[in-house]
Amino acid sequence: MKVHILDDWFDTLRALPSFAKLDGHDVTVWTDHVADVDILADRLAAAEALVLFRERTPVTAALLDRLPGLRLISQRGPYPHVDVAACTARGVLVSSNMSAGLPSYAAAELTWGLILAAMRQIPQQMQSLRAGNWQMGVGRTLRGRPLGLFGYGRIAGVVAGYARAFGMPVHVWGSEAARERAQADGLFVPDSREAFFVGCDVISLHVKLTPETRGIVTAADLGAMHPGSVLVNTSRSGLIAAGALLDGLNAGRPGMAALDVFDTEPLTNVADPLMSHPNVICTPHIGYVTEDELDMQFGDIYDQINAYAKGAPIHLANPEIHGKS
Repeated sequence: MKVHILDDWFDTLRALPSFAKLDGHDVTVWTDHVADVDILADRLAAAEALVLFRERTPVTAALLDRLPGLRLISQRGPYPHVDVAACTARGVLVSSNMSAGLPSYAAAELTWGLILAAMRQIPQQMQSLRAGNWQMGVGRTLRGRPLGLFGYGRIAGVVAGYARAFGMPVHVWGSEAARERAQADGLFVPDSREAFFVGCDVISLHVKLTPETRGIVTAADLGAMHPGSVLVNTSRSGLIAAGALLDGLNAGRPGMAALDVFDTEPLTNVADPLMSHPNVICTPHIGYVTEDELDMQFGDIYDQINAYAKGAPIHLANPEIHGKS
């Protein structure tokens, strides 16, 4: 099959062991990001299978109309960026392993790294030292400080384990189902949403971005956080109401944010008001970007391509079109 892989910005995938699973296919890897539909359509004109790198490129009806030879989209995880209905109407199968029961340990580890970095001022202390100065401030110990998890799925469960190892009591808020799971695991669920935001020194977001959860963290929620608190977001920027985080930081509630996700990605504007804010430490959406995680994820994606090539596609988002000519 003619396989095209989008958005491998650092040409990482070819160096991973899993890439050998594509032996026998005609593979093209694109190492830049293109949003223009005309350019994408020209690039992908010969593609029979399209590999998506997470949610970096939306697949719309307008793009699909320009790709009559496309038969398969292979990716991993949720697919809000793929117009599945448009794929179905055009006979394009969507394969996406949802990895049920398997958390992203890489994302959980980065979450914890950001918590440590924010509470101990690691980036600022490094910058001070490299500027020829010594200590620039006083950090805070994690032990005994409440960690709030907004959402309680697979990744949050791993983060809760890290918190216990550091002696941080864990508070959980989220959907009724999330709160029930947390209570079943012996974690503390406050009496109210406000009590959750008021009572935590660090709050980390662990909710999938859907139309229902967009903007789920409001300005009022952030305004309830105390001035010394830290908000960590390694999930999706859209979970926070538009403009609320910048306004909250400027008002001192929360006192700091540690971010791996932004409204615009890739974000290269060094003057972006969040990225350049003195009370923000940030990373460029690298929560899942480790050799181990990418090798596992793309191994699954390539397995889906090979299954399709053998006539037995797997992990279908639109199985109703399988077998139709």
